Parts: sequence; structure tokens; C-alpha cells
Amino acid sequence: MPQYLVCNYMPDDFDPSTVTEEMMEQIHALNRELIASGARKFACGIAPPAAAKTLRRQPDGKVLVTDGPYTETKEHMGGFWILEAANMDEALAWAKKAAIVCDVPGEVRELLFFPAQ
Repeated sequence: MPQYLVCNYMPDDFDPSTVTEEMMEQIHALNRELIASGARKFACGIAPPAAAKTLRRQPDGKVLVTDGPYTETKEHMGGFWILEAANMDEALAWAKKAAIVCDVPGEVRELLFFPAQ
């Protein structure tokens, strides 16, 4: 069965103190629902972009490591789920629930495996 990345985006000026206990319980409830359905394979939040490291291969074959994200944006990925779903429509149904409980925009992409699983 296909797997999908469902991620949410936070504004760069996101204030974690705005997350209420009610919102956290709704997110936990969604996670329990995903687990019970067998759709959730993995989920987590991630550190803000200021904690990122960017790697770039140099012409001499060495790798340059710099502080910060690869691109400058007004929002960044705040967390994600890896879901197993029959198709994109099923993944989108879960993602819609995530967009509601997290109250932030998101994105869904199918994971590609080479060679195919």
C-alpha cells in the first residue's frame, strides 16, 4: 500500500505558547485514531529552522555545512506523519483532519521508493 508524507507548516514567527491543552488533546486524539486505523507509521514534530544545518557538495568533493535552512521562507515544516493509505484521496482525508486540529496549512506527498517495494 502506498505511503504518504503529511506535513504541517508553521509561520517563522510561531509562538509555541499559543498551543492550548485543548489543541494538544485534539492532536493526540487524531494520532490515536490514525494508530487504531493502522494508517500511522510514524509521526513527530521537528526543531525550528534556526536549528537546521544545510549541506552542499563543493566542486572539490568536500561538503560545506552551514547554519540554517536551505531556503529562506516565511513558514517552515513543523511536524509530519508518515501514513499508509490506499490512495491520495484517503491520505488527503487524514490530512484535512490534521489541518483542522493543528490549525496550520500543510502538504501531502506520496513517498517514492526506488526500486519499488
